[in-house]
Amino acid sequence: MANERTLSQRWQEYRPTKAAAVWFGAGCAALTMIVGFSWGGWVTGGTASGLAYNAGATARAELTAAACISRFMGAADAGIQLAKLKETGIWQRNDFVEKGGWVTLPGTEGPVSGAAEACARQLVEMSAPPAKAAAGKTTLQ
Repeated sequence: MANERTLSQRWQEYRPTKAAAVWFGAGCAALTMIVGFSWGGWVTGGTASGLAYNAGATARAELTAAACISRFMGAADAGIQLAKLKETGIWQRNDFVEKGGWVTLPGTEGPVSGAAEACARQLVEMSAPPAKAAAGKTTLQ
């Protein structure tokens, strides 16, 4: 048993061949990519571009929906229009908002995609349009 070496001694004396070192490096690189793409949150350039485009489109629709609500509620007949919108069926609400022109931004040819749905949904959830203060009069309490 005098010839038996410890694990530490064998580790220090080990000299891998070039082929073993190359395969070890390739395996580590492959494992790193598998872990990175599956759990690390890595994405390809195409996926990143798609995500950025979708985020921009969603943000534009949300901003237009906020402007739509402001324009809708700022109209003189907001209460009447809100009642008509609530009476309209769920499937026709987007068309109602689009035909009213509230989701068409100045300088654009048509309504912003996705904004009509968000605007209609938020408007239907409102109980009544906010009361407008009389012109030139303010109340202090």
